[in-house]
Amino acid sequence: MKKAYVLVLFMALLAVPGLGQDEADLAKQTQNPVSDLISVPFQNNTNFGIGPGDDTQNVLNIQPVWPFKLNERWNLITRTIVPVISQPSVLTGNDSEFGVGDINFSAFFSPAKPGKWIWGIGPSLLFPTATDNALGTEQWGAGPTAVLLTMNGPWVYGGLINQIWSYAGDNDRADVSQLLLQPFVNYNMPDGWYLVSAPVITANWEASSDSTWTVPMGGGIGKIFKIGKQPVNASLQGYYNIEKPRMGADWTLRAQLQLLFPK
Repeated sequence: MKKAYVLVLFMALLAVPGLGQDEADLAKQTQNPVSDLISVPFQNNTNFGIGPGDDTQNVLNIQPVWPFKLNERWNLITRTIVPVISQPSVLTGNDSEFGVGDINFSAFFSPAKPGKWIWGIGPSLLFPTATDNALGTEQWGAGPTAVLLTMNGPWVYGGLINQIWSYAGDNDRADVSQLLLQPFVNYNMPDGWYLVSAPVITANWEASSDSTWTVPMGGGIGKIFKIGKQPVNASLQGYYNIEKPRMGADWTLRAQLQLLFPK
């Protein structure tokens, strides 16, 4: 089923026609985390090679982005990440589990008229919404988040960072202290095609020293196209973990379909 989904997405990328210049410019907007573009990404991450049994975990992140114009100088860009998780038994200690994980909400205050460097900063919040305790932390968390990027011809590159600490929750569960760092680089080509590398690097400061870091390397390809009148951004990427926790995945296949709602 997962292989069929990836094949359908790849064939869709190859089959769609070219776009006009205005629509092709949507690529750069989708690559800017603080763009004033309403969008709904569905990002599916399949993690392979988990634990001694080489198990597979699947995480579908539904992450709507909604911008608000505060005034002539400032925008507020909100991003909510709702993970839908299929968790193998090796990570739960019991049976495999399926359900919703903890929701992460971020809000970026960003200049409405940025210069060469585009930036945003704000809070990131963690909510213990998991439908099963094996799928979440059972902790409330908060911390800062920031993004910095620039656009130079066909290139868009920069990085996003956040750090979340738990401040309340189940006393029997481990505290949360986690860093997320996502450098990204995109090269935009004609007809809405682009190359992308956007690895999600994490550090769990509460874990033992040999299970702290997850460091992937890789990238992929994407395209902006239309389904009827609906602009869509689709991409397919692969990442190999050069550093990972003891029970962590060897590599990840990321397939994304993002609905775009330009003004």
